[in-house]
Amino acid sequence: MAVTMADISKLRQMTGAGMMDCKKALTEADNDIDVAIEILRKKGQAVAAKREDRNASEGCVIAQSTGEYAAVVALNCETDFVGKNEGFVNLTKSILAAAVAAKAKSIDEVKALEINGQKVADLIIEESGKTGEKMELGAFEYVEAPATIAYNHFGNKLATLVSFNKAGLDEQVYKNVAMQVAAMNPIAVDECDVAEDVKEKEIAVAIEKTKAEQIQKAVEAALKKAGINPAHVDSEDHMESNKAKGWITDEDVAKAKEIIATVSAEKAANLPEAMIQNIAKGRLGKFLKEVCLLNQEDVTGEDKKTVRETLKAVDAELKVLSFKRVNLNVD
Repeated sequence: MAVTMADISKLRQMTGAGMMDCKKALTEADNDIDVAIEILRKKGQAVAAKREDRNASEGCVIAQSTGEYAAVVALNCETDFVGKNEGFVNLTKSILAAAVAAKAKSIDEVKALEINGQKVADLIIEESGKTGEKMELGAFEYVEAPATIAYNHFGNKLATLVSFNKAGLDEQVYKNVAMQVAAMNPIAVDECDVAEDVKEKEIAVAIEKTKAEQIQKAVEAALKKAGINPAHVDSEDHMESNKAKGWITDEDVAKAKEIIATVSAEKAANLPEAMIQNIAKGRLGKFLKEVCLLNQEDVTGEDKKTVRETLKAVDAELKVLSFKRVNLNVD
């Protein structure tokens, strides 16, 4: 039986596959629509298997809140072109809607959900067959609380969720916090939520940086006292380059190297520990201000208040309980 354009159009409407793929599937299936659909599904599985080693770093990120529950889904593909395709975006929205309706709690639970009788995992494989690209459910996050908000950044590459202890306030108050999370990428709500190993690592880095700065200051002071410009001898390459320009001599280089070695060793052995610790703690404090949501300057306001101060001004009892941030691009 000859394959007609009407049959091809019908199959294309049912599956979203390309016209040539539909024609080939119908020809192979002897015009049996159900068999052709199965052929296209298997083709999707073949594409997925063939492209398993590909990098699916593009895609679509969408979030939704229903009040006490909010979720965000990231469906990944290989190219931005496919990530913006209407069918791909609609599939992402359908997956998110199913996850929200089920109040899903894990990515595996989302993959097992059914949409029109098909599992989400199978629908993703089907879509992969239509586009010829590797696809995967790259991320799923949710929050649950008396009040939640979802924020979708323009372009469907970044979305955030925030949960609060209190409902019933102006929605813009909640949305501003979600936008803050999107813009400033905090790692915790407050200092007490920052893992101890993260704090310890930051302190260790701050101590080493402070020590290096103190040693460098001592070296630069000694070089200046000897009549040598520190900028001319701050590396081997600079020494050779500046010597070639006639700015320093061989004697200057030798003298500088001796000063650097001697003063560095002496200063390292006599660093004021209390001062080092105090400076390091100050640097940790600055780090915590930058990475803790409530400590950050509120980017949605104009009065340079912190997010904590802004929320307190709205309602003294209002608290941020948690947040999630999903971004396809590297921050």
